[in-house]
Amino acid sequence: MLFGLDGVEIGLIIVFLCLFGGILSGFPVAFAIGGAGVISFGIIAALDSAGILIHQAIDTGSAMYAELISQGVKADTISIFRYPELPRAAEPVFVGGWEQAMDRNLSFIVNRINERVLAGQSIETLLAVVMFVLMGITLERSKIANDLLTTMARVFGPLPGGLAVSVVVVGAFLAASTGIVGATVVTMGLLSLPTMLRNGYSPQLATGVIAASGTLGQIIPPSIVIVLLGTLAGDLYSAAQETRAQVAGCTDALTYLGEPAVVSVGTLFQAALLPGIMLAILYGLYAFGYALLNPSKAPAVALGESGNEPVTRREAFTWFLGVPVALIAGVILLGQVNVIGNQYIVVDSFSDAGQTASLRTNVSDDCAASMIELHGQETWDQALAEQAVIDEAGGVAEAQKLTEQERTEIFAQRVADAAPIGSGIATGFLLLALILTTARGVSPSANPTPLLVGGAGVLLALLADILLISPVTTPGWTMIFLGLPLAMTLYGCRYAAGILGKNELLRVVFPPLVLIVAVLGSILGGITNPTPAAALGAGGAIMLAAYRKLQDQEKSGAIIIWATFAIIVMILVGINFDLRVNQEGAAIENWIAFVVAKGAYLFAIFGILYGCWVLMRGKVLTPIVRETAKVTSMVFTILIGSQLLNLVVISFGGEEYIQGFLKSFDNEFTVFLIVMLVLFVLGFVLDFLEIIYIVIPIVGPVIYGGTFDPKWVTIMIAVNLQTSFLTPPFGFALFYLRGVAPKEVTTGHIYKGIIPFVLIQVVGLGLLWAFPSVVTILPALIGQ
Repeated sequence: MLFGLDGVEIGLIIVFLCLFGGILSGFPVAFAIGGAGVISFGIIAALDSAGILIHQAIDTGSAMYAELISQGVKADTISIFRYPELPRAAEPVFVGGWEQAMDRNLSFIVNRINERVLAGQSIETLLAVVMFVLMGITLERSKIANDLLTTMARVFGPLPGGLAVSVVVVGAFLAASTGIVGATVVTMGLLSLPTMLRNGYSPQLATGVIAASGTLGQIIPPSIVIVLLGTLAGDLYSAAQETRAQVAGCTDALTYLGEPAVVSVGTLFQAALLPGIMLAILYGLYAFGYALLNPSKAPAVALGESGNEPVTRREAFTWFLGVPVALIAGVILLGQVNVIGNQYIVVDSFSDAGQTASLRTNVSDDCAASMIELHGQETWDQALAEQAVIDEAGGVAEAQKLTEQERTEIFAQRVADAAPIGSGIATGFLLLALILTTARGVSPSANPTPLLVGGAGVLLALLADILLISPVTTPGWTMIFLGLPLAMTLYGCRYAAGILGKNELLRVVFPPLVLIVAVLGSILGGITNPTPAAALGAGGAIMLAAYRKLQDQEKSGAIIIWATFAIIVMILVGINFDLRVNQEGAAIENWIAFVVAKGAYLFAIFGILYGCWVLMRGKVLTPIVRETAKVTSMVFTILIGSQLLNLVVISFGGEEYIQGFLKSFDNEFTVFLIVMLVLFVLGFVLDFLEIIYIVIPIVGPVIYGGTFDPKWVTIMIAVNLQTSFLTPPFGFALFYLRGVAPKEVTTGHIYKGIIPFVLIQVVGLGLLWAFPSVVTILPALIGQ
């Protein structure tokens, strides 16, 4: 053996050195990865052909190996790390020769590119990357960060460390609206860094908080990292659990686990929200604490009046906290007593199928023993009892066609049980009521009459729902009954919008906030998957940027505003009316609704096209499209190059060697801790994209093949990867900030500034490790 190392170990070293050298060569990373794969394969093939690389494999024909198998040890758990005393057999790293390995690699790379780049199930999800990048770059070019930083600095500036806290708040806000680290760091570096330095802030704190806050886009959804990591994690978890089930003696993962082995990007967005907010809070607490301990290095700064109407503490408490909390609590309380609730009364033509047992019990003895070990004896006994009851009743009841009388009885029962107020109407008018109360708090001296009219409209709408609208009322009559209350409420809301528009904070925050709620709400609420939500975000960002451009040109943005309302009308009509007018006997009200929805759709499309024309005329659209193409091309080129590098590692047994080492540890936590430490160290020299596509596919079958929740595993990896932007020497956030920082800010200032925030991220990982429910609680609540 060369240098006393196994041939596979030398091959792994060669691959890493070629990859590291390729990155340092100055070539674009996307091409350096693929080139490293080709060069490393050539070197390993040459050494193998010369007989220099020898792999000491376990001799599967030896008596000791046969004895282990006879004792019931699984063949896939036997490795040189767990059983170093087993006899070895020397063999080349390419067992069938490098020609066969190259032929297999070429076939695999074509198949993988077809599955993961050109076609396949994951392509639709990967399209979300393009849309989110377009959304982020468009919002960045619309100068939303300029307004946010100025406004937040006025809000938080008078506090100790207030400018640093404002940077954290804006960083979290931009993370949820753009998710692009480079754009966020550069923008905040250009706008806030000179202001912080001019007001006596420490260069270390200023640069550290800007770089760290800019990386929040990698964890706060919608995050490109979560999209890319989620598509990979879903495949790895499904395959790993299927293998685990078969090793346990079961036929499939559904039988063994009692639930499907799936994890979606939408679920990971839900899981990532609280950890992202937690990191932002930790950053803000550090900045505030640093200012308290070092007031001269992070002084309070008053950046001028905002021009908003003065509001007393009592008025602020009443209208910004007391009344909104009372309204929301009232709706929740009425929902608990079934005054507000579901009014779904549609009866299917078939009955529901009977309930099955919580676990499949008709399995082999080996599978049963494994399931008892996994779920516990009590759960298994409960499943057996459930199955016994089902068997006594003649088996699981199949769905049967209901008679007309049965359907009538079920329909009558559902009508009787329906809540007096529909949850949709209650939620909609609650949101309108909150607009009215917020406007009252923003300007207590304004004429309250229109707001009172709007409030009366809300009460009248609820009263009309109770007295005039029932579950069997058609959507057309419902709109007629709610016409007057809705008109009164919208009259008050229009007046309220004028008041809110004069408030600097709301004027700046509200438009992007609506876009964030629309995109994230549709994903987190399970309404749609990330790709349509990303398309909605991209269209909304174009309209928002166009409206901002028209404002800068002192032109009317009425078309953009009306197009936004058209989208809202289209969604509401689609939810409340049956637009399948091609069916025989379609009601006239559905035809009217179809015409309205079609008109709203066409006007919305016109609004988006008009927004594109405004941006193109303002010479903004071309750079947006060019930058979007550049970023997405880099992502997909790295994906292709990393697939090639992965196949090289697989071809000489490197993947199996690494997985064998990890499987040699009996403790699952130890294995995951080792992987996390390796990822943290690799973050110093590799970008998150390289780690996702090169390292995760190798270690994924091990860390996703155990008992850990896949959502927790994925979010832990995502938070860990976030440090790759901050850790020198190749932290991208450091490069971005260095490029825009003033001359008096040195690289040493930047490196010293990010150290506390790297430690904060490590603390954040520790908190997620100690309290996994921070990750899992939101998906569990939304799932219920």
